[in-house]
Amino acid sequence: MGLRVLLITSRYYEKISLELEAGAMEVLEAAGAEVTLREVPGAFEIPAAVAIAADSDTFDAYVTLGCVIRGETTHYDYVCGESARGL
Repeated sequence: MGLRVLLITSRYYEKISLELEAGAMEVLEAAGAEVTLREVPGAFEIPAAVAIAADSDTFDAYVTLGCVIRGETTHYDYVCGESARGL
């Protein structure tokens, strides 16, 4: 049995997210990992998804993917900061 990996992807910027996910899947599958995919709405929700999964003791590793694009407001700073802090 290979490494059990949970791959969590934020779908807010779907085109970018799908490309990130495809690249991660390619590497994980080449390494022989058993991958489970989960989607969350945005990067802000990623830490909560990891926390919930960690309580199950089902996975050996977690890969999280998301994209936050800087705009003209402070939204970027809050989302990136809190997501990183949560992880």
